Amino acid sequence: MIIIKSYEEFESYLDQELGVSSWHKITQDQIDNFAKATLDHQWIHVDPERAKTESPFKATIAHGYLTLSLVPYFWKQVADVQNLAMEVNYGLEQLKFGQAVVVDSEVRCRVWLKSIINLRSITKANLFIQLEIKGQKKPAFTGNV
Repeated sequence: MIIIKSYEEFESYLDQELGVSSWHKITQDQIDNFAKATLDHQWIHVDPERAKTESPFKATIAHGYLTLSLVPYFWKQVADVQNLAMEVNYGLEQLKFGQAVVVDSEVRCRVWLKSIINLRSITKANLFIQLEIKGQKKPAFTGNV
């Protein structure tokens, strides 16, 4: 994990990889809880028996938005940006889901700093993120946050 103590220090990472999180296993329990929270109970996510026979993945898969919602968790493993009143999600650009995350897969986030500006003492950073799936070449998703 990198520790960033100032805007100037943060800016010094422009166009560089900031780091990689640890691996996180996506469990059926996590998928089921996400389905309950979002009211998205599509069988491809929550019915392991049906998924075994009818899904092209032969197992349930994580909701794409479940994997996306893990970004703040992974971000805290990559960087500790200090001297901030708060961090706020500002936007999401060019998000592309590249591959489904099958239940019990392990995923991690790789992060680059793509742009940073100082708006009257408010730092706006644009991060490029890639969610990797252990053992797979193609990422689960890529995008700017």
